[in-house]
Amino acid sequence: MNTITSRTFMKAAALVLGVALSLPAWAGRPCEATPITVASITQGLTLAEHTVQRLDTTGASVVAIARIGQDLSRYGVRYSHMGWAYKDGDTWRVLHKLNQCGTDRSAVYRQGIGDFFLDAPHEYLAGIVVPSPEVQARLLPRLKDAALTAPMHTRRYSMLSYPWAHRYQQSNQWALEVLASAMGEGITDRDAAQRWLKQVGYQPAEIHLSALQRLGGRMTRANISFDDHPPELRFTGRIRTVTVDSVFAWLQRSGIGGETLTIR
Repeated sequence: MNTITSRTFMKAAALVLGVALSLPAWAGRPCEATPITVASITQGLTLAEHTVQRLDTTGASVVAIARIGQDLSRYGVRYSHMGWAYKDGDTWRVLHKLNQCGTDRSAVYRQGIGDFFLDAPHEYLAGIVVPSPEVQARLLPRLKDAALTAPMHTRRYSMLSYPWAHRYQQSNQWALEVLASAMGEGITDRDAAQRWLKQVGYQPAEIHLSALQRLGGRMTRANISFDDHPPELRFTGRIRTVTVDSVFAWLQRSGIGGETLTIR
């Protein structure tokens, strides 16, 4: 490789890397080496306290809960990550899926409300949607029993996974498919869950990424893949995925849940 070609290659590589690093973590845990501060712990626990107080006033046993872990406003998205909060005796717990430190793997975690907000979020604000009593009654047994939600989990993770495929699964997609498994009759796998979601009118979000952004993300991040997206969408930069905002909008539109409540 001559000097000119080498310099051109290095510039292109640096550009790809820069574009990739500008892609935010859409859902889950970025595992950045951010030092924990007293202020961040105080803010996180204060938000958790306010959230529990608000949850108790709803009289609900199950709610969809979301946080703003990353700034996604450039994509028209407010919340980055969601899970299901449920009442276990007098305690609220959260069941949600997290990416394991930027790898292509993930796991489902059961945590307290405080843990849910201790990941140094971009903004200390929570969003909750209260499902109808019927939906809560169907969801609660599943959230308490790991064996009932296990068939809905795929360990391979892509933060921009396609909603109608099974190769990967991101955090918000898992939460949505768990809901489908509770609501649809005889749903025991992800394929059946996705068919139900299509039938009841769920519409994923569509974001636009340039070819350079897609290439940079795929080359430099293990938790970004696009090969599960249809070629006619992927090659035109139209990336469809499950966002919290699209789930919350559908919950209200379908009557499955109420309006989004915000807690600071």
